[in-house]
Amino acid sequence: MIQLPPPPPAIEAPAPIPEAPLSEAVAAAEARPTPTIAADLTQTEVEVDSTYAGARMVLYGAVFNPTGRPTDVVVVVTGPPQPIRLVRKHRVAGLWLNSRPVVFEGAPGFYMAASTRPLGDITGFTTRRRLTLGVDHLRIEAPAERRVVTQYGVRDVVVSRLGDEYLDWRRAVIGLKTEAGLYAEDPGGVRFVDRGLFRAEVTLPSSAPTGRYEAQVWLFQDGEPVSVRTRSLVVRKVGVERALYTFAHQRPWTYGVLAVLIAMLTGLLASRFFRRN
Repeated sequence: MIQLPPPPPAIEAPAPIPEAPLSEAVAAAEARPTPTIAADLTQTEVEVDSTYAGARMVLYGAVFNPTGRPTDVVVVVTGPPQPIRLVRKHRVAGLWLNSRPVVFEGAPGFYMAASTRPLGDITGFTTRRRLTLGVDHLRIEAPAERRVVTQYGVRDVVVSRLGDEYLDWRRAVIGLKTEAGLYAEDPGGVRFVDRGLFRAEVTLPSSAPTGRYEAQVWLFQDGEPVSVRTRSLVVRKVGVERALYTFAHQRPWTYGVLAVLIAMLTGLLASRFFRRN
């Protein structure tokens, strides 16, 4: 009888490698070093009185970048919304006449964007539009309907559905604000003064509206925002200017009547004085 060879030894399958739980994977992703930013203003409150001629302050901060890859800083300062009143000239029978006034609402009263380099080189169009980075990406919206409002005795037309003319009105708003020094972009306005330390100057013209301003400081890396800090700035009237401003807005009719009476009294006193002379 032929003797068969012994069977081969049994091969044990390797034990399966246990997979890391989902929570551990998320924790590992969060543990990766991410650049962060810290920022503040040298002045958080501006007082407006009769001698006010504008204000200048410095926004400073530091970038903590453990990755070693280059980063960019973008500073955006936005003021309170301020309606702007526009008119368009029409040619009628050889004469140029103003159309009915249009109040364009929703435009910020002040806007400044400063960055370490041009915004188009830092991030893409979609991100700039989403974060409103740059004058061209400002959200300037009109009200939900067309209506006629009367305020302080002046009838204004509030327009919402501008149709194809929206871009023309938008360009007019931005152009007027830029000429007044209320809208500005500075591609090199943020400068690194030392390793990780940066600064940017914020200049408010005398025509800047009063109210609460918001300064957003964005940190970009590889075209994406990785960190942001927000700081507030308050511009308010003080002294006699504040009292007159509050009185004129809370009681406009009384303020108007008093102004007319004071003007008439001043005129009478002046006429008597010159008669004596």
